[in-house]
Amino acid sequence: MAGETPRRSYNSERRREAACRNRAAVLAACRELLFRDGYHATTVRAVAEGAGVSAETVYKTFGGKPGMVKALWDATLAGDDEPVPMADRPQTREILRTRDPVVKLRLYAAYVRGILERTAPLFALLTQAGPDVGEVLETGERERLTGVTAFVTHLDETGALAPDADPAHLSDALWALTGPQLYTQLTAGRGWSIETYEKWLTTTLTATLLRWTEPRFCAADRGRSCDEQ
Repeated sequence: MAGETPRRSYNSERRREAACRNRAAVLAACRELLFRDGYHATTVRAVAEGAGVSAETVYKTFGGKPGMVKALWDATLAGDDEPVPMADRPQTREILRTRDPVVKLRLYAAYVRGILERTAPLFALLTQAGPDVGEVLETGERERLTGVTAFVTHLDETGALAPDADPAHLSDALWALTGPQLYTQLTAGRGWSIETYEKWLTTTLTATLLRWTEPRFCAADRGRSCDEQ
């Protein structure tokens, strides 16, 4: 009897590894089919075939197509499918422990840029899918608002905001400035490079959120401050 415990543990570990591989394969197939065929043509059966698993496995793992798409959104947002909250990830923790508010916002802008590079194409695709994915996008935006509100609260608690600042108003402003819609308008729509977007965002957030303002972003030179001209 004593010798059975390691075998059960080994088998359990193998099942977990297999489940992780299947989950990763499903999310990869889902992403490929969404961008190739569009949302409506991407069925659970097609994803299952592409991932080399049964449709039953997909339903058991994700509950159906909306759950699968939400899982893909979460993995795209985080950059991986590890069960680690965004607030506990190394880049977020570095931002929060940085004392200089100007450096903090520079790091935050880089963090936002990375997220939007990953999520903006998927966001644009899903917005074209109509009400079928409305709940997925609405949930994602609510979660994003929760995240930016927590960051503004952090700035307020560390004394970075002006004494008369309205944290709720600033949270709304930050939510709008860091959204995928504006990122897409400036990069895909207006031809900004992602580096230019990050520099603009750093300058704009500094001027909007902090007690003082940094040099203004100069559109004529895409990234240098106007005060440097």
